[in-house]
Amino acid sequence: MISRVESSTTIGIEAYTVHVEIDAAPGIPSYNTVGLPDTAVRESRERVKAAITNSGYKFPVKKITVNLAPANMRKEGPIFDLPIAAGILSACIPQARITRFGYVIAGELSLDGSIRPIKGVLPMALAAKKNGKRGIIIPFQNRLEASLVDGIEVIPVNHLTEAVNFLNGNIEISPYKSNIKELFQRQNGIEPDFCDVKGQEHAKRALEIAAAGSHNILMIGSPGAGKTMLARRLPSILPEMTFEEAIECTRIHSVLGNINSNFPIINKRPFRSPHHSISDAGLIGGGTSPMPGEASIAHNGVLFLDELPEFRRNVIESLRQPLEDGKITISRATGSLTFPSKFMLVAALNPCPCGYRFDENKQCICTPNQIQRYLAKISGPLLDRIDIHIEVPSLKFREMANDTRGESSETIRKRVNKARQIQLKRYEGSGIFFNSRMTQKHIREFCRINKESKDLLEAAIRKFSLSARAYDRILKIARTIADLDEAEKIKTEHIAEAIQYRSLDRNEYY
Repeated sequence: MISRVESSTTIGIEAYTVHVEIDAAPGIPSYNTVGLPDTAVRESRERVKAAITNSGYKFPVKKITVNLAPANMRKEGPIFDLPIAAGILSACIPQARITRFGYVIAGELSLDGSIRPIKGVLPMALAAKKNGKRGIIIPFQNRLEASLVDGIEVIPVNHLTEAVNFLNGNIEISPYKSNIKELFQRQNGIEPDFCDVKGQEHAKRALEIAAAGSHNILMIGSPGAGKTMLARRLPSILPEMTFEEAIECTRIHSVLGNINSNFPIINKRPFRSPHHSISDAGLIGGGTSPMPGEASIAHNGVLFLDELPEFRRNVIESLRQPLEDGKITISRATGSLTFPSKFMLVAALNPCPCGYRFDENKQCICTPNQIQRYLAKISGPLLDRIDIHIEVPSLKFREMANDTRGESSETIRKRVNKARQIQLKRYEGSGIFFNSRMTQKHIREFCRINKESKDLLEAAIRKFSLSARAYDRILKIARTIADLDEAEKIKTEHIAEAIQYRSLDRNEYY
């Protein structure tokens, strides 16, 4: 007899339907799985046999064939344990025959028949809703994550017998529902606050401008100046995530298994800080079965690269596509996958290999050739995608000893939100949302400056030998500064401040 059960699997961050077909025929007892299963799926045979036997059922002595369709899609992981076991029992035991249909089933079985949590439940629930399914039967520990999708039944089960009895109508399980709004608004930990940062007013101002216009930023300073501390506080002044942004981030974390079962939604902007030894696949994603990398995990948040010149050249260069397009496309012989990766890049570096080139208290021991080689590790095309370059000097004693608390992140965030709203209104219907994404057309339309500003900009270009790309970046930054001031037109003081944020364009660094 043949039985059919619907399950699901994830490829990248998307979920696809998998039809689990079971054929139990007379003959020499055997158990075969077909349909491009990986090792974990093939090993499910032993888990399924033990789970069925230890759940009080008699494992059928028949020739069992398990087909996972479509056959050209690779099946990975233990998520097919539960649908395979349910299908075998339905095909071989009349009392366990499935009478309730329209449910997507996924779960890993323990040897005693209990059901373990799995990865990728949110994409599966989204796909089930999109395909018009009635509901999804998943492990009890994954119930909160699946309940983020409104409009489908979420049936949480703890044991194989519970799932089988529900599918054949012997018991009723009330669909699990949660207060999605309450989950989304729930606080999860305390964010670092800018009020704890002593001094560094210039750097804090630059980070506020970067947050307001979604500009990438590069911080240059001696070790211990506070670059990492400042970067970690940047998410606290970015606008709060919308529910749609939270679901996008949660999908990525779900397929990687990074979801907390008690707090299933990512409602704060991610902050990722990979070590400089990371590979290009670790940064942008990849592998035999491509999975998201750090650039995608930082989607809608901040990607912080400390000690930027220490990263391998090919790793840094791999960021060009996500910085330009906001997505990463990974191609393999079997097809291509696209991961979202809209993040703010925050990078930090020392002014020289020893770090004390401009330090007032310590002597630099680097030669000019060493300094040039160190800074040359950062390519022009990457610098072209970083709008703001700032210097972060070491703190003086009186700044460290000052007990006065600085401006709070909440106060700064209010100004950032106002500037973002101005930009949303300005670019409505154009497909862009921030000043950092302005094209030449937008620069001509929204970055007009008066004669006094032009003269100042011309003098800066001549003095510092600024390039054409620096000219565009200065205008974009000035537009953001004007938005923070709620000014309709860019003023001379906005241009003057914007010029300060192009440190690496000055000749003294090379």
